[in-house]
Amino acid sequence: MKVNQIFRTVIASGLVLLSGCSAVEYLFVEEVYEAPPTELTEFTNEFQPQVIWDASAGDGAGETKNDLSVFWLNGKIFAVDYEGEVSAFNAETGRRVWETELDVPVIAGIGGGMDLVIVGTQKGQLIALNEADGEERWRARLTSEVLAPPTTDGGMVVSRTADGRVTAVSADSGEVQWSYQRAVPLLSLRGAGAPVIAGDNVIAGYDNGKLVALSLSDGKVVWEKSVAVPRGRTELDRLVDIDADPVVKNDNVYVVTYQGNVSGLDLASGQVLWSREMSSQIGLDAAYGEAVYISDDEGYVWAVQDGSGDALWRQTRLLRRQLSAPAVVGDYVVVGDLEGYVHWLARNDGRFVARQQISDAAIRSKPFVKDGVVYITALDGSISAVRVP
Repeated sequence: MKVNQIFRTVIASGLVLLSGCSAVEYLFVEEVYEAPPTELTEFTNEFQPQVIWDASAGDGAGETKNDLSVFWLNGKIFAVDYEGEVSAFNAETGRRVWETELDVPVIAGIGGGMDLVIVGTQKGQLIALNEADGEERWRARLTSEVLAPPTTDGGMVVSRTADGRVTAVSADSGEVQWSYQRAVPLLSLRGAGAPVIAGDNVIAGYDNGKLVALSLSDGKVVWEKSVAVPRGRTELDRLVDIDADPVVKNDNVYVVTYQGNVSGLDLASGQVLWSREMSSQIGLDAAYGEAVYISDDEGYVWAVQDGSGDALWRQTRLLRRQLSAPAVVGDYVVVGDLEGYVHWLARNDGRFVARQQISDAAIRSKPFVKDGVVYITALDGSISAVRVP
């Protein structure tokens, strides 16, 4: 269940505390009616997406229902389950290349770069493995649980933890090089967007609606911009968390907040180029200079003009289906839903052009696109590679 749906079930006299690594309490919670997901409408497929292989990566997210996204590196697809089982598959055939049991609790997807596969754990560890054979290279101790997939440029490994820190460690040894921290609000959504390495900078979003660019070499602030400003009388009304991953394309960075805005910013200066009111803790994708595609918190899929934020189209027939973030795939936009369906929308007008059910479990992770293939993972740990027509 999404956090904003939970909030709607909390009586005014109750308490909701979501703060860093603190415990989560719900007092005086009362069940209220929630409208069911929209039933899928019939249409004629304009093409049939081809599933070229299926595989299973452990037990997936288990009862945690966390987004354990997959990662592509050097011709392999990497996945981790909630108990720390790491699997590597040949990206073309789906054949398992290696498997490593770390026996650690994991709540975020796998990451890495160059020749490293990196797992962040719920206990605040970074574990680096060789991408070729899965052998452990080093472990680093951080200050709190890792909430998003780590990333690396080959020199630094950068991660985001629940206490509001972005930390860089040496890719060779795991030794901490620098750490940048912002205070975590008393009330915030559970989760964090993954930091993005863009050239010499690290881009990270925070729970106060601010987007920050940090120097990759020393962690100093290059620029900081407010993407959304808290408004309203209550703490719930004032939530403007950036929980979706920022997306960097060419010279722009795109970001969306909960109860705030979707915006395009200049990557070098942080100048806000355009902004539009939007609420999403799910995510977006972008076609630079053309359009930005967003799955909002209600289950609408939007296309807005890059450069102005003007709405190009809105797909309304996936309401309350707990969508994944969208992914741009050629002439299409792809999203997954709570029943394991993958929906293909036309980029030009948002119409349905294809649909397939690839799992009985929900698809929470953003589809991963590489070399004309879409890799889709479901909460049960199943991975499907789908050829783009």
